[in-house]
Amino acid sequence: MLKTIEVNNIRCSGCANTITKALTQEGFTSISIDLSCEPRKVTLDIENEASLAHFRTILRKLGYPLCDEEISFSNSASLKAKSFVSCAVGKFTIENNTK
Repeated sequence: MLKTIEVNNIRCSGCANTITKALTQEGFTSISIDLSCEPRKVTLDIENEASLAHFRTILRKLGYPLCDEEISFSNSASLKAKSFVSCAVGKFTIENNTK
């Protein structure tokens, strides 16, 4: 079933590229990321609660927590730093694929 989830720290196509690549490698399908609104929205096929928990874990490891998560100030700073690195990796991958 397609589900749309609001996610923090997504800023650009580099972020979207990193997220899409990580989710695809983990077997998620029908992934789209809406960069036109705030908070950003990720739509994908979620089969059950276990898939949702796995999705949540993947995004958090990349520095992109879901909007419904309660995050302390120190964790927030750490997640923003992780998302910055993930974004840079995504941008680098986009640039190398266009050359």
